[in-house]
Amino acid sequence: MTGIVSADGTTIACTATGSGPAVVLVDGALCHRAFGPAQAVAEQLAAHHKVYTYDRRGRGDTAPYTVDREVEDLAAVIAAAGGTAAVVGVSSGAALALRAAASGIGISRLAAFEPPFSTDDGQRARFTGYAAGLSADLAEGRRGDAVARFMTFVGAPEPMVEQLRSSPVWPAFEAVALTLAYDAEVLGGASGADVPADVLAWITVPVLVLDGGASPELLRAAARAVAAAVPDAESRTVPDQTHDIAADVLAPALLKFFAG
Repeated sequence: MTGIVSADGTTIACTATGSGPAVVLVDGALCHRAFGPAQAVAEQLAAHHKVYTYDRRGRGDTAPYTVDREVEDLAAVIAAAGGTAAVVGVSSGAALALRAAASGIGISRLAAFEPPFSTDDGQRARFTGYAAGLSADLAEGRRGDAVARFMTFVGAPEPMVEQLRSSPVWPAFEAVALTLAYDAEVLGGASGADVPADVLAWITVPVLVLDGGASPELLRAAARAVAAAVPDAESRTVPDQTHDIAADVLAPALLKFFAG
């Protein structure tokens, strides 16, 4: 593991695995290098690429947050990887990576898996309600409630959430609960999670937008809308996969795309 210093002086923990052209993985909500799918994906790609996994802002610090700071963090990782890299973003990490690609920070190719933007009024209203409730939970120090709210929002049954609250893994979720607000901000915050078509139109690199064939239609619709908004984008469905896509299924699609 190494520490990479971002533009505002924040140290970003980062791990590099394998050898070859650089690939940077950007995790989604509640995830970090030691907790989430990034390491499994890195292991699948490492025979062909040098893969960088890093802790997104808030996974080890409590510095004031803005989306621009997260873009700078990703830019710092790419700079450490040699100045240019392919990027894989998953869920809200895909939303962040898309915004970063529009900023021109050295992303050569971008694969985005199911960025969870809203595509209709019902989704938008549900997201803004979630974001407001999340802000209240965190402002009052109720980290466990914030995590439970997120899990319910993304479709976990309430009995399952209650069971998780008494499990050994729950403290790990609470430890990064503040970052749920960061992910909500990446998606649009209190104004809603609409596909930022005006931002995506500035992306000039090839983009592959992936969705799972067994995922909810709202996620698949968002993926299609993102692909339609990016000038040089391809949309592809991975059969039989959900939002929790298997690393050994995702990796072949990524390798093909990165090979050009």
